[in-house]
Amino acid sequence: MAAPKMSMGKPTADRLPCNTTSFQKKSRSKLVSIPGTRPSIQNGQLIVSTGVTSLDYVIGGGLAVGTLLLIEEDRYDSYSRMLLKYFLAEGVVCGHELYVASALDHPNDILQELPAPILDDIASPKTVEDQAKSCDPESQDAMKIAWRYQHLPKVQTALASSSRFGHYYDVSKTMDPEICQAARCHGFYLPEHSTAVTSPTATRQSPMPETYSSLLNNLQEVIHREGFDGSVPQTKSRNILRIGLHSLGSALWGDDLCCHENPSHGHALTTFLYGLRAMLRSSLSVAVVTVPSHLIQNRALMGNITRLCDTAIALESFRGSERETNPLYKDYHGLLDVRQLPYLNCLVCDLPDNKDLAFKLKRKQFTIERLHLPPDLSETVSRVSRGELTGTAMVGSSGCGSGSTGNRHLDF
Repeated sequence: MAAPKMSMGKPTADRLPCNTTSFQKKSRSKLVSIPGTRPSIQNGQLIVSTGVTSLDYVIGGGLAVGTLLLIEEDRYDSYSRMLLKYFLAEGVVCGHELYVASALDHPNDILQELPAPILDDIASPKTVEDQAKSCDPESQDAMKIAWRYQHLPKVQTALASSSRFGHYYDVSKTMDPEICQAARCHGFYLPEHSTAVTSPTATRQSPMPETYSSLLNNLQEVIHREGFDGSVPQTKSRNILRIGLHSLGSALWGDDLCCHENPSHGHALTTFLYGLRAMLRSSLSVAVVTVPSHLIQNRALMGNITRLCDTAIALESFRGSERETNPLYKDYHGLLDVRQLPYLNCLVCDLPDNKDLAFKLKRKQFTIERLHLPPDLSETVSRVSRGELTGTAMVGSSGCGSGSTGNRHLDF
């Protein structure tokens, strides 16, 4: 059999050169540079602050852009509403656009109740008296004693600097109306939408009530019109849309989830969350949703709602309960339970160091801390408190405790 002929005389253009290779150096993808954002050190995802620095630490550094945070409301909706205001106030300070939806209060009324940011000496202009004190030779001589500290910022300046990721707020004061008016906000107030009342036939055909459908369509329109989905060529710098949805699942939204154990719209809120997460994944937006979980009788449906969200936390207030007067909890105002953390670009989520968390509202700030209980019972503790603590510890040690937040946090 004749051997194949070697085409030695053909030009080299028909063949690949000997020094070529299919290997290409992988270039590091560049994240979008947006004020008020930074890449996460755990997964490299672009994150924003919730407005509460202690909450940012608990959930892994902040909220990832394109994700959803679920807040299970406390019984009186006081602290969950406060967290929603912190989230919106952080957006105003960072220059992000806001989207506020509510069926109870008008979005403009919610914006007027945002806490005031703690301004530092760098951000606020100096008065004439401050400039005179800085030029005083006696004050300069006094600073020579601590010369190595004269260029260091004050403690409050370091905490509230505008270049810092996450800011601090004073809940005893409201934000300046001029600052709120400068922020770009889109509102959805349910009583102002006439599409909330529909015929029974339309309700049967749609898996969601018209209230959720109207809210989802309005939100999708805002995201597309303002260019947060990337479909419109960016003629201006990119920005983040912060979405705050208050008390979804309540009867005010036309949902009977909190009224019956087997509601007729049992899948209405889960269907809405499916559509909301789809929009968040493909846009530069982040959402916070509050749900009155203590009113939902079907715990299986509440479990489905939690799993549909990326991050979920639950607030349990001591107000109106026996723990409000219990000396064991005298330093706290409630418990915080981390229900779920997101799995972003990793196989496991970043769990907090300690799951026994409590929150308290100081005179000016809302903080989340580790729950510290005394190792032994003093004589000042009543017999009722002693029996409650002993019984809870026995339930936690036997492993038969239910899903109650108080039992988990008292297990030591």
